[in-house]
Parts: sequence; C-alpha cells; structure tokens
Amino acid sequence: MKFVKIVLPAIVMLCVLSSFTFSKKGDKTVYAFGVSASFVDSVVYCTDIQALDSVKLTKEGFLPKREAYSAQLKNYLENKGELNRTCMIYFSDSKKNLLREFEKISDKYKKNKSVLFKKIEKNDFQFTKPE
Repeated sequence: MKFVKIVLPAIVMLCVLSSFTFSKKGDKTVYAFGVSASFVDSVVYCTDIQALDSVKLTKEGFLPKREAYSAQLKNYLENKGELNRTCMIYFSDSKKNLLREFEKISDKYKKNKSVLFKKIEKNDFQFTKPE
C-alpha cells in the first residue's frame, strides 16, 4: 500500500509534466517585411509583416538565404512592371521589435513629400521559403 501511495502520484505527476511542450530558443517564429526603392522612381513599396514558414535564424542571428527573399520581392515587382528596384528585407524573431523598425522606416518615407509610399498587402504578395 505504501508503494502505491508513492508510485501513483509520481506517475500522475510525470504524465502531467510531459504533456507540456517547452519551446527551444531556436524554435522562435521569424518575422519579416520587405522594402523596395528605386533611384529613378519616387515610389517606395513595402510589404506587410509576415511570419516566415519553418525558418530558423543562424547562430549569429542572420536569416538564411535572405538574398532569396529579397529576390522574391524584386521578381514580384518586375512582374508588375516595376523595373530596376533595390529590394531589402528586414527580419527578427521578435514581432514587437520588427514592428518598431517597420514604423520607423515607413515614417521616414511618409515624411518625405517627394516619395509615394505604397504598401503591398499580404494577400497580394507572400514570402515563401527558398529551396
């Protein structure tokens, strides 16, 4: 009987604790947005903040194949007839920090009256994981 009183609570406790999953540091969601500007055009395009599918940052904190994400935005805009654009991608595993960066960049372009700031909606363009 003493054995049951000790083992049974231990088994129940083990079941309860094992039902929770703990997120590892490397398993954080990575968020990104893109900005496209041109030296010969006054229009600046910017995407929505998007969660990147199954992407992990490197040990140094960089986004793997980030140039491929910039190329996706460039290709999208070229298909829309917007040629010779420079595309940049901003990323972070903290949505709050990325939102702050997004607001800082968009405010900078919106203050400049000679620049037309256009937002690319999420349903129009979505980053995909490069192969």
